[in-house]
Amino acid sequence: MTVQQHVHVSGRVQGVFYRDTCRRLAEERGVAGWVRNLRNGDVEAVFEGRPGDVDSMVRWAAEGPTTAKVVQCTAVTEEPEGWSGFRVLPDAEPGDRPRGGPDRAPG
Repeated sequence: MTVQQHVHVSGRVQGVFYRDTCRRLAEERGVAGWVRNLRNGDVEAVFEGRPGDVDSMVRWAAEGPTTAKVVQCTAVTEEPEGWSGFRVLPDAEPGDRPRGGPDRAPG
Protein backbone atom coordinates (compact mmCIF):
# COMPACT_ATOMS: atom_id res chain seq x y z
CA MET A 1 0.00 0.00 0.00
CA THR A 2 1.30 3.45 -0.95
CA VAL A 3 0.23 6.67 0.78
CA GLN A 4 1.06 10.34 0.23
CA GLN A 5 1.30 13.26 2.64
CA HIS A 6 1.70 16.90 1.56
CA VAL A 7 3.55 18.81 4.28
CA HIS A 8 3.90 22.56 4.91
CA VAL A 9 6.43 23.68 7.53
CA SER A 10 6.98 27.16 8.94
CA GLY A 11 9.48 28.62 11.39
CA ARG A 12 13.24 28.86 11.04
CA VAL A 13 13.45 26.18 8.35
CA GLN A 14 15.61 27.76 5.66
CA GLY A 15 19.38 28.02 5.86
CA VAL A 16 19.51 25.12 8.35
CA PHE A 17 20.04 22.16 5.93
CA TYR A 18 16.36 21.24 6.18
CA ARG A 19 15.98 20.21 2.52
CA ASP A 20 19.21 18.24 2.28
CA THR A 21 18.54 16.40 5.54
CA CYS A 22 14.98 15.70 4.39
CA ARG A 23 16.24 14.28 1.09
CA ARG A 24 18.81 12.07 2.79
CA LEU A 25 16.31 10.68 5.32
CA ALA A 26 13.65 10.09 2.65
CA GLU A 27 16.15 8.18 0.51
CA GLU A 28 17.20 6.08 3.52
CA ARG A 29 13.55 5.16 4.16
CA GLY A 30 12.69 4.54 0.50
CA VAL A 31 10.23 7.46 0.47
CA ALA A 32 9.65 9.20 -2.87
CA GLY A 33 8.55 12.79 -3.49
CA TRP A 34 10.09 16.21 -3.19
CA VAL A 35 11.01 19.11 -0.90
CA ARG A 36 11.56 22.80 -1.63
CA ASN A 37 11.88 26.20 -0.02
CA LEU A 38 9.01 28.62 -0.48
CA ARG A 39 9.81 32.26 -1.13
CA ASN A 40 7.87 33.25 2.01
CA GLY A 41 10.43 31.42 4.20
CA ASP A 42 8.51 28.16 4.66
CA VAL A 43 9.32 24.66 3.40
CA GLU A 44 6.96 22.36 1.50
CA ALA A 45 7.32 18.62 0.86
CA VAL A 46 5.47 15.62 -0.50
CA PHE A 47 6.23 12.18 0.94
CA GLU A 48 5.00 9.07 -0.86
CA GLY A 49 5.64 5.46 0.11
CA ARG A 50 4.78 2.84 2.70
CA PRO A 51 2.56 4.18 5.51
CA GLY A 52 5.10 3.72 8.32
CA ASP A 53 7.91 5.32 6.33
CA VAL A 54 5.77 8.29 5.30
CA ASP A 55 4.56 8.75 8.90
CA SER A 56 8.19 8.74 10.02
CA MET A 57 9.01 11.52 7.53
CA VAL A 58 6.02 13.60 8.65
CA ARG A 59 7.13 13.26 12.29
CA TRP A 60 10.67 14.29 11.29
CA ALA A 61 9.30 17.28 9.30
CA ALA A 62 7.60 18.56 12.46
CA GLU A 63 11.00 18.63 14.20
CA GLY A 64 13.45 19.23 11.35
CA PRO A 65 17.22 19.14 11.76
CA THR A 66 18.69 20.22 15.10
CA THR A 67 19.41 23.76 13.82
CA ALA A 68 15.79 24.34 12.72
CA LYS A 69 13.00 25.80 14.83
CA VAL A 70 9.70 24.46 13.47
CA VAL A 71 6.76 26.61 14.57
CA GLN A 72 4.03 24.82 12.61
CA CYS A 73 3.80 21.68 10.50
CA THR A 74 0.64 20.65 8.69
CA ALA A 75 0.22 17.42 6.77
CA VAL A 76 -2.61 16.64 4.36
CA THR A 77 -3.32 13.15 3.03
CA GLU A 78 -3.49 13.07 -0.77
CA GLU A 79 -3.85 10.45 -3.46
CA PRO A 80 -0.45 8.96 -4.39
CA GLU A 81 0.90 10.35 -7.68
CA GLY A 82 3.50 7.69 -8.47
CA TRP A 83 6.64 9.64 -7.58
CA SER A 84 9.94 7.82 -7.97
CA GLY A 85 13.02 8.97 -6.10
CA PHE A 86 13.22 12.03 -3.91
CA ARG A 87 14.12 15.47 -5.28
CA VAL A 88 15.06 18.87 -3.94
CA LEU A 89 13.13 21.28 -6.18
CA PRO A 90 13.83 24.95 -6.90
CA ASP A 91 12.28 27.63 -4.68
CA ALA A 92 8.68 28.52 -5.48
CA GLU A 93 5.76 30.69 -4.49
CA PRO A 94 3.30 29.16 -2.00
CA GLY A 95 0.53 27.31 -3.82
CA ASP A 96 2.63 26.80 -6.99
CA ARG A 97 2.32 23.01 -7.00
CA PRO A 98 4.58 20.73 -9.02
CA ARG A 99 3.07 17.56 -10.40
CA GLY A 100 5.03 14.48 -11.19
CA GLY A 101 5.09 10.79 -11.23
CA PRO A 102 6.61 8.02 -13.25
CA ASP A 103 5.69 9.46 -16.66
CA ARG A 104 6.17 13.17 -16.09
CA ALA A 105 8.82 15.39 -14.59
CA PRO A 106 8.00 17.74 -11.73
CA GLY A 107 7.52 21.39 -12.49
